[in-house]
Amino acid sequence: MKWLTACRHGPELMDFSKESQETLDLYGVKKGKSDFASNCLLARRLAERGTRFIQLYHSGWDAHSNVEGNVKNQAKAVDQASAALVQDLKRLGMLEDTLVVWGGEFGRTPMVEASAALNRSNGLTTIHRHSLCGWPEVAPNRITFGEDRRAGLSCNRDPVHVHDLQATILELMGIDHTRLSFRFQGLDFRLTGVEPHNAIKKLIA
Repeated sequence: MKWLTACRHGPELMDFSKESQETLDLYGVKKGKSDFASNCLLARRLAERGTRFIQLYHSGWDAHSNVEGNVKNQAKAVDQASAALVQDLKRLGMLEDTLVVWGGEFGRTPMVEASAALNRSNGLTTIHRHSLCGWPEVAPNRITFGEDRRAGLSCNRDPVHVHDLQATILELMGIDHTRLSFRFQGLDFRLTGVEPHNAIKKLIA
């Protein structure tokens, strides 16, 4: 039944004609163009209709040449639309019970390849390789947690494991990650791994 309902509302969901020009400009949506801005607006419309989990992708970050130019172009494509999504959710009062996590899986060091660094003085960029952002009204403290070393090669303060982050997200969703366990070959398997991990209380206190 839910699937049939989703199919029935599909055309209306994809129709941006009733969105104000102000909203379209806020996201950077261009008529007839399908891009990350359109997807962010679509995400808001999905959330309005009760969709419980929404995931957006933005590819093309795996640059091996013209790294600086590529990062600028990629950032330009995601910055406006991402900020607009958070702003729009807050305007509609939806950020009170919505968790927005902005992150990536790219674990590369901040150096560029030698071929791309020939004309640079130090061969470094300012990309932080292990960083995430979140905008939850349910965890309203505006803080920067953790700190990397000068070159961004390692964590200098408050390191956390990805499973601790997962435990934190689950807790914000009202789920006790330790209860999602099953015993197998003497180990307690759960979404956050087999070793002990905990929600990061400083993020949600």
